Amino acid sequence: MVHDIVDPALGAERHGRASNTYPERRSEEIERVATASSVSSSSSECSHHHAASAIGSRMSRVPTQRDLERHQTELSRIQTARSQHSATVGRDGSRPKKWDTPLPAFGAGKPYPPPLPNQEDYVVEFDGPDDPLHAQNWPLRKKMFTAAILGFTTMTAAFGSSIFSSATRAVGKEFHVSSDVSLLGVSFYVLGFATGPTFWAPLSELKGRRLPLIISMFGFSIFNISNAVAKDLQTVLITRFFSGFFGACPLAVVAAVFSDMFDNRTRGIAITVFSMTVFTGPMLAPFVGGFIVESYLGWRWTSYIVSFMGFLAFVLDLLFLRETYPPQILVQKAAELRRRTLNWGIHAKQEEIEIDVRELITKNFSRPMRLLFCEPIVTLLSIYMAFIYGLLYLFLTAYPFVFQGVHGFNAGESGLTFFGMVTGQILAGFSVLLQQPWYQRKLAANNGVPVPEWRLPSVIAGGVAFAGGLFWFGWSGYRKDIHWIVPALSGLLSGFGLASIFLQALNYLVDSYLMFAASAIAGNTFLRSLAGAGFPLFSRFMFEGMGIQWASTLLGCVAAALVPIPIVFYYYGHKIRAKSSYAPTFPPRPPQGEMPPGTASSESSTATETHDEVTNEKDVIERAVDASVPNIDGNRAERAV
Repeated sequence: MVHDIVDPALGAERHGRASNTYPERRSEEIERVATASSVSSSSSECSHHHAASAIGSRMSRVPTQRDLERHQTELSRIQTARSQHSATVGRDGSRPKKWDTPLPAFGAGKPYPPPLPNQEDYVVEFDGPDDPLHAQNWPLRKKMFTAAILGFTTMTAAFGSSIFSSATRAVGKEFHVSSDVSLLGVSFYVLGFATGPTFWAPLSELKGRRLPLIISMFGFSIFNISNAVAKDLQTVLITRFFSGFFGACPLAVVAAVFSDMFDNRTRGIAITVFSMTVFTGPMLAPFVGGFIVESYLGWRWTSYIVSFMGFLAFVLDLLFLRETYPPQILVQKAAELRRRTLNWGIHAKQEEIEIDVRELITKNFSRPMRLLFCEPIVTLLSIYMAFIYGLLYLFLTAYPFVFQGVHGFNAGESGLTFFGMVTGQILAGFSVLLQQPWYQRKLAANNGVPVPEWRLPSVIAGGVAFAGGLFWFGWSGYRKDIHWIVPALSGLLSGFGLASIFLQALNYLVDSYLMFAASAIAGNTFLRSLAGAGFPLFSRFMFEGMGIQWASTLLGCVAAALVPIPIVFYYYGHKIRAKSSYAPTFPPRPPQGEMPPGTASSESSTATETHDEVTNEKDVIERAVDASVPNIDGNRAERAV
């Protein structure tokens, strides 16, 4: 299916090529437009020629004694910084500007000045791979402190999504509506999660990470206080929606902050820890909310508590969070140099940006929707993940049916049973972390380019575990004579499966679509957020009408029927991507030892060559590009079995 006509950026990307072969790039060079839930990436939609030209123009201003061919890190950062700038909203040059008015007079009777010297001479850059301004070169203590602050910020937003579920009965009683209507407070919050990234992600590309996080946590806290003092149900629902809208910012931006701070070797671990805060947050909230609602404090304090947490996150972010987005760091550097040198021409690439509304709509809505509905990998994985994500919020209603309705627990005690799922999610996180050494060996052997199917064994195992957890929960929770610990322990399988599916399925989408990964994730986030908002609304009718055991059986059968999706992609994913208009494919690479003249067989061989052997800048560029070509034998990518 060809989309060149409807997507000028893609058409430009493939101009002059006979097949859908994209420029070879390293695993960290992917689109960075709408970073929803989690994903960490660098943007690039430049053509191979433009990328090489950007590197070449930079090298022309660097003394030769710096021996750039030995600094693959610096080459990668230079190219990534330029591609970040090129793919940022407002930098698409495919549509020329049209001015309806004549050029105004310069003013004060002065003629127009002559053109400036070469503009590139005034563009600031990082000073080599060890520049302390770059977030990846921060001391480890500073990185960990920043990660802890952002982990708390993210958990606060996720915590607020589910704490309201324990207050639905009290809210319904106070405003004289059914608990099903008051449950809309949970759904509206998750709808805010669906719409928020379309605003926060582009803002983080334009103004850096720090400003959106500070603004969002302040707004998040204000709307939670507004919810706590609401005088009618309409106010409750509206404030819950905007709480979710502002709370979506950490989920959309924090993963990108981690990608700014950590390189390929440690980024997977950092993103895994971040993802655990996203999924454990909703499971930690029900027991806190349950005990608050059962106490003299009442349901309004569920929102007060969240607002206090939000204000704490706001203060921590305001006082201690430093900018990590490389283009914005260069903006700050340029501003300081302008003040101290009085040379007004000094600037950063990011300061050349002009916001383009049409491009904003294309990159953040049109393209994600085309990927969602036209790409089989995105479509099927999004359906699978939407079902799993919907059940995450359906459990907020299903667990009370079992532990309050059958076993007679109060709201707080019922909430404690979610710790089974939390434990399962933590186990899944450890499982992913334990796979990192194996994955890094495979990545190093493949010249730093990931093969997407390496992610799928965890997704398959997680799918089987999740389906088993649903059957276990249903058939052990509908009878009072079965001890309550038995259905509570089913959360070990459910939580393990849920986290395993999400952690690695999102990574699979990133690896599969590289420069369009953020659009794929945006489409995925949109669909699963709709499911998360809708599933709780029919859960009570389903469990009351069918019974706990048969409702869980139905859900378990659907989960089992979806397990073959990652299995199919494991065996045929490379063929599906080869037919895609968006997923990059790579040309065949000769076997090791048969490399054509003038190319390097590996990064290690490049590192051992002397500077005298590199005769010009073109050789340096070719070596850097060659290091990013994956080892693919013909049409089939190497796969871990």
